[in-house]
Amino acid sequence: MIRGIHHISMKCDDPQAFDRAKNFYCSILGMKTVHEWDAGIMIDTGSGLLEIFSNGKGSLQKGALRHIALDVDDTDLYAEKIRAAGYEIFEEPHDVVIPCDPPLPARIAFCYGPLHEEIELFQEK
Repeated sequence: MIRGIHHISMKCDDPQAFDRAKNFYCSILGMKTVHEWDAGIMIDTGSGLLEIFSNGKGSLQKGALRHIALDVDDTDLYAEKIRAAGYEIFEEPHDVVIPCDPPLPARIAFCYGPLHEEIELFQEK
């Protein structure tokens, strides 16, 4: 039986990038560390873990994974926190309706994280 997503994994190849990622997710967004070891960390997102390794080698490239969508209670508030920390909001907060049955209204925004990952802030309405 599949119960859900356990974790999403990212890698970076230098200690400064790892420190920026840890600061972004833990200090700026307020997530909690649940496991940490020499080469990595697991951070609780509330509905799964974000795993970040500090020993990644090679160039960064975007594959099939498009973005990480975080379930937030206030898209605008988190967008401002991220902007105030110096990160780019490349899609400003706005309302959308996903045309499913029944329709799903949401307020969303997109930013780049410290490892160049795309992050969606997703607030169901």
